[in-house]
Amino acid sequence: MAGANSAAIVVLLTAGSSEEASRLAEMLVGAHLAACVQIMPQMESVYRWKGAVHREPEFLLLAKTTAACFDELEREVRALHTYDTPEIVALPVTHVSAPYLDWITSNAFPPLVSRLAAEENPTPPQPDNQ
Repeated sequence: MAGANSAAIVVLLTAGSSEEASRLAEMLVGAHLAACVQIMPQMESVYRWKGAVHREPEFLLLAKTTAACFDELEREVRALHTYDTPEIVALPVTHVSAPYLDWITSNAFPPLVSRLAAEENPTPPQPDNQ
């Protein structure tokens, strides 16, 4: 069985525009913080904020990742998101096919893991062509 940090999770995120949803999805996949991010079509959210009920269009993102990526994913989303308090909710995956889990863990890993791997297998120095 996979360790807790390599456990698959699905992170729910919302964005107020298609452009923001795309920007967040590209950042998460590009940074290896998610193996895949699905952007669901526009929906309507009804919520309470600062004592008032609001109704706004939003886009739902489903990020397939690992528990080890969550803290960095949250930091990066909070840094880029236009909301004061963005939705960042992780749901555990209780059952997953082994090949799919292997794909997730091969494509979503926290930056520290990738830095350590690079240190263990450094790129050989390039010849000086001057």
